[in-house]
Amino acid sequence: MENVGVILLRKRFYETQKNAVTRRKVASCVPESNVMFLICSGGGEGSLDRLLPSVSTGLSPRKRTTSQCKSEPPLLRTSKRTIYTAGRPPWYNEHGTQSKEAFVIGLCGGSASGKTTVARKIIEALDVPWVVLLSMDSFYKVLSPEQQAMAASNDYNFDHPDAFDFDLLTHTLRKLKQGKSVKIPVYDFTTHGRQKDWKTVYGASVIIFEGIMAFADKELLQLLDMKIFVDTDSDIRLVRRLRRDITERGRDIEGVIKQYNKFVKPAFEQYIEPTMRLADIVVPRGGGNMVAIDLIVQHVHSQLEEVSEVMAALASAHQAQPLPQTLSVLESTPQVRGMHTIIRNKETSRDEFIFYSKRLMRLLIERALSFLPSQVHIVQTPQGEDYEGKTFHGKRITGVSILRAGETMEPALRAVCKDVRIGKILIQTNQDTGEPELHYLRLPKDISEDHVILMDCTVSTGAAAMMAVRVLLDHDVQEDKILLVSLLMAEMGVHSVAYAFPQVKIITTAVDKKVNDLFHIIPGIGNFGDRYFGTDAPPDWSDEDMDEPSY
Repeated sequence: MENVGVILLRKRFYETQKNAVTRRKVASCVPESNVMFLICSGGGEGSLDRLLPSVSTGLSPRKRTTSQCKSEPPLLRTSKRTIYTAGRPPWYNEHGTQSKEAFVIGLCGGSASGKTTVARKIIEALDVPWVVLLSMDSFYKVLSPEQQAMAASNDYNFDHPDAFDFDLLTHTLRKLKQGKSVKIPVYDFTTHGRQKDWKTVYGASVIIFEGIMAFADKELLQLLDMKIFVDTDSDIRLVRRLRRDITERGRDIEGVIKQYNKFVKPAFEQYIEPTMRLADIVVPRGGGNMVAIDLIVQHVHSQLEEVSEVMAALASAHQAQPLPQTLSVLESTPQVRGMHTIIRNKETSRDEFIFYSKRLMRLLIERALSFLPSQVHIVQTPQGEDYEGKTFHGKRITGVSILRAGETMEPALRAVCKDVRIGKILIQTNQDTGEPELHYLRLPKDISEDHVILMDCTVSTGAAAMMAVRVLLDHDVQEDKILLVSLLMAEMGVHSVAYAFPQVKIITTAVDKKVNDLFHIIPGIGNFGDRYFGTDAPPDWSDEDMDEPSY
């Protein structure tokens, strides 16, 4: 026979479901203009060392059965557009850095209050293509063997502020805010530990950070540009937890209710609800309050700096200056000049274009290899004599191609470097803004120890090349170990890359002086990718458009 208390709690559960349905019906009849939207004054942050008091003893912990922080998908698809949640934002100035720090929104609220729903509604309404979603669940501390045993017997308190690694969380959020890449742990609640592989996340224009204790640390609060508390009725939160844990996690109703009464409810009252006073905005009813979400979006838009086009900034930089010393141009011999004559000629057939392009690529790669460090190496010849030669002085050589045109240079690199590793970066031009966007990368492991040959066939403004170099630096490749090789570059692109990254060596077969209003290199070579692969671009495409990303 069931315990009387369980029967009463079960009855409360069904009554709560009924009440929640009734509330939704009533709310659907209320005009949106009457929905309450609270702007809280908030308490003084500077007077607090740690915002929350220590937890009292005697509370039983919650046991989670599944990980809630698996890798986020790289994008969100809405009815109107695609929003990228991985990659790198396109806002770069001539220094190769973001023009402004990211805008960070902190979302706090009780368990099952609808924080994730609010976050997604904000993202959809913001109309900003690059965002990062950061969950506090990724930052639980690594447990000691003793704590592991406590967790296995439900004696470890996962909802105490000390259960979270605030030092790592603050460090991670600060780097993201500065536009740098970070590695985020993936926490597995079934083993109560971090998985071996961490996920890499890049900075973005907007960062949304959500968690039940998002406001529970003073340093963390200082990184938040906007603090939002999602206030949802406790009965609704209980219903959501019951539905989720029973249907998705296979738990029984007695265990869920016991967990709620012993852990979730006291934790909310002691640690979460008091931080509501620190919020700038309180959103009643969670994701269903579209009036509140619209007001939040309007405020974020007013705070985001209007980003001038990257091209305009680059175009005005370094005009009339001599070419940098980091540039090496292949000697313009009759052979090189003759091959340029053929591949620049619009009447050249595709077969001839490919053949002579490959010849130039081979010469270009050979020239690039001469800039790699070497050391003296003495060998003995078959005649028994010593020969003082040279060998590569480094760990490895890795080639990284900027897709798609840069991929055509890989055979030339493989032909002269045995067993060379290859990585790929896809940077596409946004047709609405004209700015480069990173959409995909695949880099070999331990690339930070390598000398990297970054390959692209044409560079006009240098924006895509700068973004690619920035990505390599994010993966801890040393700047002086990067060699940018390109068949053809414009002076504008050379100056931009050299100014942003003065230690990167730039190697090319020719430099043209001009870039026109469409950012075509003049006199140029045309759309290299289309000519090489035999694809015809629409007449309104630029030389470095969607399929020819290097500009």
